[in-house]
Amino acid sequence: MRRYALLALVPVIFALDRVTKGLILDRLPVLGEIKMTSFFSIVHVRNLGGVFGVLHQSSYAKYIFTILPVLVALAIVYILLRYRMTMAKTLALCLVLAGAAGNIYDRFAYGNVVDFLDFYYGTHHWPAFNVADIALTIGIGLLFLTELLPGSKKTA
Repeated sequence: MRRYALLALVPVIFALDRVTKGLILDRLPVLGEIKMTSFFSIVHVRNLGGVFGVLHQSSYAKYIFTILPVLVALAIVYILLRYRMTMAKTLALCLVLAGAAGNIYDRFAYGNVVDFLDFYYGTHHWPAFNVADIALTIGIGLLFLTELLPGSKKTA
């Protein structure tokens, strides 16, 4: 039953993603910027590609990054409900599901993903990202760790 409690993270992270993106949409024009420090700004950019802007210029990007995440999210829901796994793996899949849901919502609502966290050094910028991307990245990283570390195959 404890592992199902982790599913509560999905709507919490989704809500945090929606609230932060809503603030950006309401208060900052597209391509607007608020400098926070010498290496971090809040920006308003629209991402037509995947995580960190991958394939943003491809004519197929809209379809790839709308249909594929929906299929992955459905597969994750099935796996979470059907199979027993470690708490770490369950947490990882919940984070991936929450991140996917946040970006899927944007794709259907706006046709792109709203990104707003911009880290840089001088003129070198890391691609802007959002709360959903953070959840996806941590979830995928944790999933890799659970598969690679010894003793991680035991189920809870």
